[in-house]
Amino acid sequence: MTVEAILFDKDGTLFDFEASWAGWMHGMIAEMAEGNHPLAAALAASLRFDMAARRFAPDSPVIAGTLAEVAPLLVPHLPAMSLDDIIARLEASAGTVAMVPAVPLHPLLEGLRAGGYALGVATNASEGEARSHLYAAGITTFFDFVAGCDAGYGAKPAPGMCLAFARHLGLPPEAVLMVGDSLHDLTAGRAAGMRTAGVLTGLATREDLTPHADVVLADIGHLQAWLPGVGAARLRPRAG
Repeated sequence: MTVEAILFDKDGTLFDFEASWAGWMHGMIAEMAEGNHPLAAALAASLRFDMAARRFAPDSPVIAGTLAEVAPLLVPHLPAMSLDDIIARLEASAGTVAMVPAVPLHPLLEGLRAGGYALGVATNASEGEARSHLYAAGITTFFDFVAGCDAGYGAKPAPGMCLAFARHLGLPPEAVLMVGDSLHDLTAGRAAGMRTAGVLTGLATREDLTPHADVVLADIGHLQAWLPGVGAARLRPRAG
């Protein structure tokens, strides 16, 4: 079956993960620790983040987890704050982060739309955060569908957001390509019955992603060269 639609993860896929989030993570930990260096070290350790190097460990829960999964890790270290307070603080700050595109996004997405592909975003961030980042990048209008972990479809690696995208378009899942940088993304796509493409603009390696993907690309900029070889559709150009 031809590929007629492409569903993108956000962080690590549309946007380079470490370039976008490492500085923010360093700043948030320092802010919450309020000058208490042992507390900063404890917060960083709980999130698997190296404060000195300003780098995430490959197994950091921040990479693919939701805020609802990440925030409880901070609760034992911040007794003066409730879980809801921590989530709200992280959410408000995350939506303002200046994201770093993995590739020039406007020409890529414009080309994919002109080629007839429907496009969507499925992220374990909140939908509000996702829309803020897409809007800031000037690419909101390219997407037929945007879902976050709070959209009612569940979070990846469950396939709910993937299946919702296919339903939204009236397509069988086999006609959709799920593109992501983490095993959460590829597992969700495979569970939905979609084709999967891994990209290396997150923290996962080619060796991590290869067993779970039809292809592993350096970044999403290589999609246009790869798609024609897998029976990609060339439909009537879409608006936007």
